[in-house]
Amino acid sequence: MTTAPTSEEIRALRSDFGLRLSNSMAKYGPLCVGIDPHRKLLTDWGYNVDADGAEMFAMRMLQAANGRAAAVKFQMPMFERYGAKGFAALERVLYAARQMGMITIVDCLHGGLSTTISAIADAYFKPGAPLLADAITLLPYYGARSLANLIDDALDNGRGVFIASLTSNEEGRSLQSAIRQRGEYNGKTVAFGIASTAQKHNVGIEGMGSVGLIVGATIGKWIKETGIDPAKFTGPILSPGFGWQGAEAEDLKTVFKGTRGNVLVTVSRSIASQGPDIADLAAATEAIALDVRQALMEAMDGDDDDEADASASASADSAAVSGSSDSASGSGSSGLSDKGAADGRSSGSSADDLAD
Repeated sequence: MTTAPTSEEIRALRSDFGLRLSNSMAKYGPLCVGIDPHRKLLTDWGYNVDADGAEMFAMRMLQAANGRAAAVKFQMPMFERYGAKGFAALERVLYAARQMGMITIVDCLHGGLSTTISAIADAYFKPGAPLLADAITLLPYYGARSLANLIDDALDNGRGVFIASLTSNEEGRSLQSAIRQRGEYNGKTVAFGIASTAQKHNVGIEGMGSVGLIVGATIGKWIKETGIDPAKFTGPILSPGFGWQGAEAEDLKTVFKGTRGNVLVTVSRSIASQGPDIADLAAATEAIALDVRQALMEAMDGDDDDEADASASASADSAAVSGSSDSASGSGSSGLSDKGAADGRSSGSSADDLAD
C-alpha cells in the first residue's frame, strides 16, 4: 500500500520545474534554443520537407544546443503539419533531448475550456506521456483561470507552463493592452491580469517558480503601458523575438531591466541559419548565448543605477510621486505593476474578463 505524499513532498514537486530550470540557467546561461524546422530551412539544409527532414533538423539542433543552452523549445506546428509522422518525429526528438538531460519546452500554445484541456496533461505531463516535456506554452484567452486545473496537473507532475502575456508580434498589442471592464483586475490591462494570475501560482515558492510568462523582447518601452514589471515576477519568463524578429541587446535591457536571472531568451533562426554543419551551429549558439547573457547582466546592473538616481532625487520628487503615481497604480495584490503605468490607460481599448 502506497502512502500519500507529505506536504513537503508535494511542495517540492510543485516547485521542481522552476528549480531545475534555474539550475540549468545558472550552469549554461539564459539561452533557449528554438527548434523550428521551417520549410525554407529544411530546403537550405538540403533536407526533405517532410517529417524525416524535420526530425533530422531537430536532432542536429539538439546536438548544437547540448551543453551550450539552458533549454530547447520545439515549435509544435512545424511537426504537426506532417500529421501522424510529424507527431512521431516529435516524440523521438523529445526522447532524445531527455536522454541528453536537456530541459524541453513544447511551444503548442494550447488553451480552451477546463473540461477539454485536461487531456493535455495526459499528452505532456504525466509519466509515460507520449510527448513528455518539462513545460509547454499556453494561451489564456478562454480566461486565465480556465488554465488552473491544467497548471495544477503540470505542477503536481514536476512540470511547468509558460502563459502568453505580452507576445512579440505587433498584432497582439491591441488585445493585450486592452483595459479590463470588470473582475479582479478591473481597470488594468488584459496582459496585467494574466501576469498577476500567473504570479499567484508562484507565491510562497523559494527561488524561481514553475509558472512562467511569455514576454516578447520586441515590445520595448510599450511594456510600461501594460503595467507589467518583469522585475517583480518570480516565475520564469520566456522571451522570443531576439535576433531574427529584430530585438537586440538594447531591447533586452529595456524590457527586462531589474530582472534577476529568471529571463530565458529563445532564439531559433539566427542559429539555424548557420547550419547544417554542427560545428557552425554550435559556434552560433555559443556566440548568441554570450550576447544574451551579457545583455541580461547589464539589465540587472541598470536597475542598480536607476535606484541610485532615484535615491538622489527622491526628496525633490516625493510630492509628485505620492500625488500621482501611487494613486494611478490602483488595486491588485500581485505587486507586478510599474507605478502609474499599471492601469494601462494610455491604450484606448477595452476588454471584459479575458484574464479571469
